Amino acid sequence: MFGKRGKRGRHHVSKDSGRMGVPNYEDAEEFADDGASTSGPFDETDAPEDGLSRLDLGSVRVPVPEGAQLQVEVDPSGPVRAVHLVTPIGQITVSAYAAPRSGDLWPEICEELVTQLRGDGARVIKEAGEWGTELAATANNVVLRFIGVDGPRWMLRGVVAGPGEHNVMASDLLRSVVRGTVVVRGVAPQPVRTPLPVELPPAIAQHIQAQQQG
Repeated sequence: MFGKRGKRGRHHVSKDSGRMGVPNYEDAEEFADDGASTSGPFDETDAPEDGLSRLDLGSVRVPVPEGAQLQVEVDPSGPVRAVHLVTPIGQITVSAYAAPRSGDLWPEICEELVTQLRGDGARVIKEAGEWGTELAATANNVVLRFIGVDGPRWMLRGVVAGPGEHNVMASDLLRSVVRGTVVVRGVAPQPVRTPLPVELPPAIAQHIQAQQQG
């Protein structure tokens, strides 16, 4: 599933309540579940020496699915906002945030996402996942899945978005990416919910700079 780092490419999917396609919003029962956490994601202090190739983005080291392309989202002022992994079945985005020592930031964020998505007209359900509650949503013919994991003073959020026919595979791929991610929180104090900075590897940063100047 994972291979060498994907090509630098351009510039967000889901397991469903049913078997294929979009989640079964009519029959799904909304609930939250603590879930049993698996081996990852990892804090930097517990990062495994598993030989898995990971893309170093500063605050996160993300395994890149084989064949994926990178899409970089940059603020006009210069800082990198996000790096997306674009695959044939969906686009994955993994981000880390500063969290309180007590953890439990994802449940708060999860409820806010439900309110926001429904306010935008999306259909949303909660499902039990490996790390707790997952959100499945459909909006404008796009199926999304949100996964959150609370770690030591950080929260990791993964999102995948794509067409309904790839719903199940894309969700499984998102879980694999989240499971293999390493979070580098750092020791500096950070306000809760602050996005941890994303930094591009020098070769990719130089490539983007050359494109902008060209």
